[in-house]
Amino acid sequence: MRTLHKRATIYFNPALHRVLRLKAAETSHSISDIVNDAVSASLAEDLADLEAFRKREREPTISFEAALAELKRNGKI
Repeated sequence: MRTLHKRATIYFNPALHRVLRLKAAETSHSISDIVNDAVSASLAEDLADLEAFRKREREPTISFEAALAELKRNGKI
């Protein structure tokens, strides 16, 4: 089965594009492969973050000020 690809135009700043071209040449991968891998990794990280947030949604919250006061009471700061 052939994988279908969608075409998109992405504008890189010149320095980033130069580095991507060099990495593509060094690794024998296309710029598209490098960008697809990076986007996939970023989305996988987002998914993991969302799952962690979901698991912790019922945890009690504490304000920054209260957290600082607690650290001071416990002699940590």
